[in-house]
Amino acid sequence: MLDYVALFLLFFVVIVLFYGIIAIHDIPYEIAKKRGHPHQDAIHVTGWISLLTLHILWPFLWIWATLYRPDRGWGFKDGRSDHEHLASLETQVSELKARLDRYEANRSASEPEA
Repeated sequence: MLDYVALFLLFFVVIVLFYGIIAIHDIPYEIAKKRGHPHQDAIHVTGWISLLTLHILWPFLWIWATLYRPDRGWGFKDGRSDHEHLASLETQVSELKARLDRYEANRSASEPEA
């Protein structure tokens, strides 16, 4: 009787490990799917390839899946639109131009004429 229990336990452990590894490797894909990642299919395929390459790609998949956020994109935006950025830059340029004009006017006024 103990032989059958040990055999059942062996099969159970092997099956749980097999499906556990598959479930763990799908975590980056699930993150990508939840965030609406534009490359979620590529992340899913690379997760399966990672199973065959001794899991070397899996940490990079995790990073790839978590980089994208629907509200910020790839994380390089601060939430403002391009128009707001352009208006801000135009304001800064006009302020710098005014400062430069004042500096040049003061400099030319303070220089003695030759």
